Amino acid sequence: MKAQLVELLTLISSGCLGEDEIQQVADEASQAYADPAAFLAANPDINYDDDFPIPLGEWVVVGSLPEIVLFMGDSYEELFGEIRASFDPSVSFVLQAKQLRKAEPLAALNRIQTQLGALYPEKGGYVLVDFSEPLDTELQCVLVYRNDLERVLALCVDIGIPAVPALQAAQETDQA
Repeated sequence: MKAQLVELLTLISSGCLGEDEIQQVADEASQAYADPAAFLAANPDINYDDDFPIPLGEWVVVGSLPEIVLFMGDSYEELFGEIRASFDPSVSFVLQAKQLRKAEPLAALNRIQTQLGALYPEKGGYVLVDFSEPLDTELQCVLVYRNDLERVLALCVDIGIPAVPALQAAQETDQA
């Protein structure tokens, strides 16, 4: 599982995490998945209990991702503001977070995905992916290069971390 975690973390961090950091998170998460009780005993400072809606290994992964990799917010305006702040100022954005304030959720998400899809065309653009179970906010996402999307989703299935392209999930919910 550690190799899968390393690959997943490498793909979702898009170069924002160093190799040593990825190895450390993958090592800790694989230990937490393999033997949660032993991991908690060895790490008494970990604030986790059985009431959490996600497994300990997943909690380690999510909790280890910096805010420039894992984006959270209670609205699409807030989420997109976090995403924009994570990019170098030289990256050109047409969409402004405040433009999403009054937009319906599906429309806001579509506009965000259109903007992200236009960045880094050599990698197919970015896809906003709902990642894991949001614990503290309504929305919790990572950015994945479109060229890497299929592999990221397959790794998430293998590891057991819920992940789905955000726009696709919203469209399916809207049609239900």
